[in-house]
Amino acid sequence: MNTTSAAVAGAVTFLWLGMVLAISFLEAPLKFRAPGVTIQIGLGIGRMVFRALNLVETALAVIVVAAVATATPSTAVVTLTAITLAVLAGQLAVVRPRLNRRFDTVLAGEDPARHRSRAHLYYVALELVKVLSLLTLGCAVLAR
Repeated sequence: MNTTSAAVAGAVTFLWLGMVLAISFLEAPLKFRAPGVTIQIGLGIGRMVFRALNLVETALAVIVVAAVATATPSTAVVTLTAITLAVLAGQLAVVRPRLNRRFDTVLAGEDPARHRSRAHLYYVALELVKVLSLLTLGCAVLAR
């Protein structure tokens, strides 16, 4: 990859990684421990935060793809970019709609303990894969 494309792809990849780590693995679990935050309030906040995160992630993904596409990337960079995009697409197209339906039922007053959903676990598993792919992609892009 040329220097400019590598710098842009690396910077954006690590920015994206930092956002995912900060929101998914720090903010999300901590908000439920704050005094006075009920499950309904926490879910309402979470829905807004993750909607914003996913919009920003989509924009960052477009920038990474553009930077990679304008260079001569290695097979590893192309593969890692594809994995990262596939994970994000899976979260947005498959898991988020399920989570939104679940949030709607809980926000409408259903006891969350009454009916457990695995959608949250799938989202977290995909977040872990995304973190690993972003970390590896960032390193691969900057290694040239």
